Amino acid sequence: MQIIIIGRGKMGTLIEKTAAEDGMEVLGLYDIDNKDEVPAACDMVLDFSHRDNLSWVLDYCKKTGAGLVYGTTGLTEEHRQELNDASKEIPIFYGSNFSLGVAILRKAVSMITPALKDDFDIEIMEMHHGQKADAPSGTAKMLVEAIDPEGEFERVYGREGMTGKRGKEIGIHALRGGTVAGEHEVLYLGKDEELRFTHKAISRQIFVNGAIKACRFLADKAPGLYGMDDMIG
Repeated sequence: MQIIIIGRGKMGTLIEKTAAEDGMEVLGLYDIDNKDEVPAACDMVLDFSHRDNLSWVLDYCKKTGAGLVYGTTGLTEEHRQELNDASKEIPIFYGSNFSLGVAILRKAVSMITPALKDDFDIEIMEMHHGQKADAPSGTAKMLVEAIDPEGEFERVYGREGMTGKRGKEIGIHALRGGTVAGEHEVLYLGKDEELRFTHKAISRQIFVNGAIKACRFLADKAPGLYGMDDMIG
């Protein structure tokens, strides 16, 4: 499989190393500064860079017929619509988190919340390294959607001042600092009892491993928008 990687930072270089070890042929690492140098064709594009690259990356994939594994976070609704539109022409694997553990956590909270939401308050905490650009994380937003797909609860992003008694809400809190690869915790806080579900990423390697699996999964797929749920079954 011949691949190109969008982004020349830590994530891009780690994907390059892991992909080569997995037997893939890495044709190069690109971003907006050297996009004119991308090869004429490849089998798959992996993009974990910045949302500003999305339009030209999609144009390239549609032109060449390459599949796209896309893990950039901080997307607007316009970006999401671009992905949806392009998926009618090419296979796209999109995820805000490529960890198998996070995928299982998402499934777990979606299953148990209906039994708990009337009697337990729900809070989400996430922590990342100090260089992360967006807050809250894409994974935290994904967990909120899994918990409350119908939008029954107000989203409260942090609290300050005389907030008073909490209402029907989900509190979402972002912590930043150090070199934390990623930590997410979903809390169900009831009367005299608590449930806590925590996922900790020890390094970026778990996301890279998930991206390589996504490449293999997407290789023979028809145009469409795929995600972690499709891959884990």
